[in-house]
Amino acid sequence: MAWNIGANDVANAMATSYGSRALTLRQIVIIAGLLEFIGAVLFGQRVTHTIAKGIVPIELLDQHLITIGALASLIAAGLWITIATYLKLPVSTTHSIVGAVLGFGLAAASQGYISLTQIKWSTMVKIVLSWIISPIAGGVLAFILFTFVKVFLLERFNVEKIESIFKHLQVLTACYVAFAHGSNDVANATGPIAACLGYMGKEVPVWILVIGGIGIVIGIATWGYKVIETIGERITGLTHSRGFVAQFSTATTVLSASYLGMPISTTHTIVGSVIGVGLTGGLASVDLKVVSRIIASWLLTVPVVVGLAIAIYQFLYFAIPFT
Repeated sequence: MAWNIGANDVANAMATSYGSRALTLRQIVIIAGLLEFIGAVLFGQRVTHTIAKGIVPIELLDQHLITIGALASLIAAGLWITIATYLKLPVSTTHSIVGAVLGFGLAAASQGYISLTQIKWSTMVKIVLSWIISPIAGGVLAFILFTFVKVFLLERFNVEKIESIFKHLQVLTACYVAFAHGSNDVANATGPIAACLGYMGKEVPVWILVIGGIGIVIGIATWGYKVIETIGERITGLTHSRGFVAQFSTATTVLSASYLGMPISTTHTIVGSVIGVGLTGGLASVDLKVVSRIIASWLLTVPVVVGLAIAIYQFLYFAIPFT
């Protein structure tokens, strides 16, 4: 799962730097790997707790069931994200794991271990709302910031010099996004692990976050390029100033959510920010076909992983007997 986060979601941090040619692919792998790892280890605690116990009341379940459910959730989410990455679609790893955990909860409820009313639907509503709000927040912030940059800088001074300055700033914001992304999305891999090892209400050991961080780094180094190309080149044309604004808007939105313990979608936020920047040049500046394909994959994510998680949980439940 952590490998998938690196393979699919690294584009959230680095795609705009690649699209504007501020960084090469090799530089992206090194910088993203380092900052994602640091963010995961230093800030990954809060959201890990939300994923682990914020949706299904695992305190009411036997540890055997929790372990099977965690494994089913990780496999279901991992399978879907692998398929999406192969197709170069930037899906939400947060969507995927939250949907998979919900699938586990529904399966447990169907067996009578918990009731449907005991699933924490209020938390689910908040999480789903955050998925809707995050691209809008990123897009609006990016639109406002780039309008400011265009009016007060690009239209008043030498564009080449301004863009040269933003090239260096974009590298800094790429690091900012990578750190923020690692802090929020490592929980998509470590949350179920923390649950099945019994670290509820306790501090999650650093070694769990380290394993998540290592998995993300390996994902970046192997398949990370696939989704980077989609976000960095296919949604809209990116300059250094546009890339800077999109990254800054994304990182600010995501890091704020991490502090609040909310597992928002970094993917939704960066796509929203890139679209927001693109819209400053008019609707024709955005490739709506690519955007519609991305949104379709977002809408498919939750029902697909819920179904996969239920099926895998049922298989594991009968394949691995209680001891």
